Amino acid sequence: MKQITFLRHAKSDWAYKDLNDIDRPLNERGYTDAYEGSLLFFEQKMLPDKIYVSPATRALSTALIFARTMHYPMQQFQLDVRLYETDVDFLLRFIQSQNEHDQHLMLVGHNPATTDVCNAFLKSDRIDEVPTCGLFSLSFDCKTWKAIQFESAEIKYYQYPKMNKKI
Repeated sequence: MKQITFLRHAKSDWAYKDLNDIDRPLNERGYTDAYEGSLLFFEQKMLPDKIYVSPATRALSTALIFARTMHYPMQQFQLDVRLYETDVDFLLRFIQSQNEHDQHLMLVGHNPATTDVCNAFLKSDRIDEVPTCGLFSLSFDCKTWKAIQFESAEIKYYQYPKMNKKI
C-alpha cells in the first residue's frame, strides 16, 4: 500500500505588488490556517517518509510549519523546483520514480496542479478544488511507486481550513 498526501500552500499575501510570484509570502490567515491544519494532520499519525516542496515562499512556509508540528526529520525534507510550475503528467512520472522503500510521500505545491492530479488519481468522484492549505491524502493498493496509475486511488484523508471553522 502506497500513500501520497498533497498539500496546497496556505493563503498568500497579495499586498506586495512588485514581488515575483515565487516570492509571495503567506498572509496572516495563511499562517493561522497552516498551524491549525498541521495540528489536525499530526493527530492523524500519518507521518510521511519524504516531503517534497515547491521552492515558492508560500509553499515552503506552509511545509515548514507542518514539518515543525510533526517534529519531522529535516533530512527527509526536500525542495524541488519542478514542483513550482508543474502538471499532472510530470507529477505521475515524479511519483513513479520514488524510492520503493518509502511508503508515504507528501508533496507541497500549488493549484491547478494539486487539484488536477488529485482528480486524475481518483477512481471515482471528483473535487472542485483543493482549497488553500487543503490536504488531500490518497491511498493506492499497490506495492511499488512504478505501479501507480491514474484512476487508481481511494481518498484516505481530506482536510481544509473551512471544514474546521465554527460558524
